[in-house]
Amino acid sequence: MNQNILEVWLRGPIDGIPPHLQPVAHALLQAREEVASWMADFPDDALWHQPAAVASVGFHLQHLSGVLSRLFTYARGEELSEKQLEALQGEGRPFEGCTVALLLERFRKQVDACLEQLRQTDESTLLESRGVGRKKIPSTVLGLLVHAAEHTQRHTGQLYVTMRVVKDAREAGRL
Repeated sequence: MNQNILEVWLRGPIDGIPPHLQPVAHALLQAREEVASWMADFPDDALWHQPAAVASVGFHLQHLSGVLSRLFTYARGEELSEKQLEALQGEGRPFEGCTVALLLERFRKQVDACLEQLRQTDESTLLESRGVGRKKIPSTVLGLLVHAAEHTQRHTGQLYVTMRVVKDAREAGRL
């Protein structure tokens, strides 16, 4: 059977990922595959359209990478860097040279970085306390990693719906 027909979680364990973190890895890889597939022919000039005033496709692509970076930073017990804070402020805004391909590459690389961090995560640390944000809202390593996975899936779904609405509107001549 062609493994790529199956959803990622049905393809078996991801090499080097601790057993308790397999669902996180599966969710991130599933999102990456789906987003890459859906966005393959999406036009750059439609990235920032906001049908019905919802978040744009460009926002979701930026946010997918940014939120993973931030949540995995907190899972390591670290503070956000200036670069991460600047990226957060820029989410939802186009920048010079911004293309679908560039945003997809950033997301691909961020998922790769997350998978590497999962490989390096000692399962004995999963219930260790971690603070979130400047207020140090309490969470755990596991809580942050699971939330990163579910948050990624949520925005992947939102991206899909927005992408379809924008593409359909363009094809119908309404954009």
